[in-house]
Amino acid sequence: MKNPTIFIRSETDKDINTITEVTVEAFKTLDVSNQTEQYIIDALRTANALTLSLVAEVDGRVVGHIAFSPVTISDGTMNWYGLGPVSVLPKYQKRGIGKALIEEGLSRLKDLGANGCCLVGHPEYYKKFGFENVSGLVLEGVPPEVFFALSFDGHYPQGNVTFHEGFKANGPQ
Repeated sequence: MKNPTIFIRSETDKDINTITEVTVEAFKTLDVSNQTEQYIIDALRTANALTLSLVAEVDGRVVGHIAFSPVTISDGTMNWYGLGPVSVLPKYQKRGIGKALIEEGLSRLKDLGANGCCLVGHPEYYKKFGFENVSGLVLEGVPPEVFFALSFDGHYPQGNVTFHEGFKANGPQ
């Protein structure tokens, strides 16, 4: 099971409870988490702001999830999205599932005409996908070394990024 066969697809209504379970399990032991990620996903879904919501299946079981939602940039740049949260069940981590979710999600964003994507995350991990710290692109309250952007059109906006209101969710909707 070192390299499982991973199937990535869009979420369906029947996946919603499983996505919540996967998200809770994935973030349960992470010090950087406030354990609100499942509420964020629900808030984005309720607001119709989940531009992409993909699940990863191994042997017919949902073991991972990734969400993409629109962001606002103070310079008026349009068609940029935020990646996150991304979750993989702990026993399936370090097997390429998160990577597969990110690569498929970024590919689908490009197909939708997105101009770029940004996220808050672990520096060594996200640089592998081409994300970089961009001078002049800021997420207030977040250290610049963990805020990343990836341009699909070669243009990097300048200004403050605001993630969807759903990211403020800290309890059931």
